[in-house]
Amino acid sequence: MTVCIGHGPGHVLKLVLNVFRSQLVFCWFASVYAAVGTLVAGALGKNSIIVIGGVDLAKEKEFGYGLWRSPWKAMLVGRAIKTANRVVVVDQSLKAELLDRVKYTGNNVEVLSTRFDQDTWHPAGIKEPIVLTVAAIQSEGRFKIKGIDVLIEVARQLPQVRFVLVGVSPDRFPNTARPENLTVHPSLQQMELLHYYQRAKVYVQPSRREGLSNALCEAMLCGCIPVATDVGGSSRAIGETGFVVPVGNPNALADGIVKALELPAGNGILARERIIALYPKGQREVRLEQLIRELTQ
Repeated sequence: MTVCIGHGPGHVLKLVLNVFRSQLVFCWFASVYAAVGTLVAGALGKNSIIVIGGVDLAKEKEFGYGLWRSPWKAMLVGRAIKTANRVVVVDQSLKAELLDRVKYTGNNVEVLSTRFDQDTWHPAGIKEPIVLTVAAIQSEGRFKIKGIDVLIEVARQLPQVRFVLVGVSPDRFPNTARPENLTVHPSLQQMELLHYYQRAKVYVQPSRREGLSNALCEAMLCGCIPVATDVGGSSRAIGETGFVVPVGNPNALADGIVKALELPAGNGILARERIIALYPKGQREVRLEQLIRELTQ
């Protein structure tokens, strides 16, 4: 197996050369590079798989986010999606969005949800009245896509509630812009993040778009009561174990948080049990291995 990670013209050449040497092209996310690899594979009569996580279908003009805002990138990636032997999406909602973006039958699309390790992500100790959000933020567009601006407004509405935000540099917040009840941390190592999941009673995902949020499901496995906006796979993941609210509505989000904090902490176990039932460890890997064997025989 050859792993090809990089960017720029040199990476494109390296990618094409590797396609010539390979039996199968496996692309994680539908990028322009994935399109090049998939289309070259098709021209050579070789098979390919594209895995779509959600960001690779984004077309958020208001926030300057998503490659589908570019006509030429959209055309290239759309053609690659039609060419691939299999296109794997992590949630049914993404399949519907994919068909709308690409305008085809979707005969090569398969829904194969992410699976989560219930042994790694587990409850421990007594829950604290903390509202936690995890979001890797590298740009202003992503800041708003993840709904952090809405979270800040909610923190101001609920000054008595302690909020913790992980994955954002504190430098993004001037002293006058960050509410006193909001603690901000940059990205944390897995064990440090696990510690916050285990302490927080409530986990909030205020995103304007998602595929199937890893952070949401990891938090639920750690016994957090979930509150999330109704995007992507969030409502399916949460079910009746927490609260699903409209996108971009600070009042609704604040109401969901207050209700979640009022629930017994033991309700978080129901959230854990739901993720275990919906996304059992190992099944995704087994199916991906099966797909790869089918396409390389």
